[in-house]
Amino acid sequence: MNKPRHFLTLFEYSAKELIDLLVLADDLKSRFKKGKEDNSLKGKILAMVFEKSSTRTRVSFEAAMLQLGGHAINITTTESQLGRGETYEDTARVLSRYCQGIMLRTFSQANLEKMAEASSVPVINGLTDLFHPVQVMADLQTILEVKKTLKGLKVTYVGDGNNLANTWINAAIVLGFDLNVSCPPGYKPSGALLKQFGKTHDNVQLVEDPIEAVKSTDVIYTDTWFSMGQKEDEKKRQLFSPYQVNREMLSHAADDVMVLHCLPAHRDEEITSEVLDGPHSYVWEEAENRLHIQKAILKTLMG
Repeated sequence: MNKPRHFLTLFEYSAKELIDLLVLADDLKSRFKKGKEDNSLKGKILAMVFEKSSTRTRVSFEAAMLQLGGHAINITTTESQLGRGETYEDTARVLSRYCQGIMLRTFSQANLEKMAEASSVPVINGLTDLFHPVQVMADLQTILEVKKTLKGLKVTYVGDGNNLANTWINAAIVLGFDLNVSCPPGYKPSGALLKQFGKTHDNVQLVEDPIEAVKSTDVIYTDTWFSMGQKEDEKKRQLFSPYQVNREMLSHAADDVMVLHCLPAHRDEEITSEVLDGPHSYVWEEAENRLHIQKAILKTLMG
């Protein structure tokens, strides 16, 4: 039996394949807005396995399956045998017999890969501590809607060097746009990842000074300073305070700079409410596009 195509990281896809997904997402969004039905996944089921809580990932995937004529089943570790020690491999083998796709939102990228290796149906990364590819695809869709092209574009990620920072680096390497990543000392992206690609891609730069990083940038992207499950502490909050996306930071960027945030936002911490709700913010369009890029991924993998 042929191995299924998974969606675990952006590195597994070529630039053309990623652009094709973005074009499909835009087409699906247009058709949806016009009230045109698409039942291409009729009779198909997506198993959604959650080890981390979720709002946008759960609702967008479930709504996407329903709008494509299929069905989604929500599975949590507390309500499944994963919570009692069943392996990811065994879980994947069983779910593959019931469903036509699996979406896993978990902590460890290694556990996601274990599930994918044992699965006979496509497995989609709904988030791990290392990567969040479905989110960045929605971000890219939003940027293309506004800027029309990625060519010559400069994106600046500001904040914690977490799974979003890693995924933005993935996207920049595959798609070729310029990316600055600005993080405080001790919070830069994974050292192992930097050894893998950091010195060989001139379009990706680590710039510690956030004001220097955002100069003339077309897009500013940020995320919460305290990722899911992390304990909040005042020392880290003070260290990150110069990285807050606020009116002063925007004044150094391009006049038509876009501001994006994956949500949930800690208002007036990593981003001010003035900016989040202001004219440069495309955060709500970005959240909406989670639905349409999920549909494109599901249709491509499961259709």
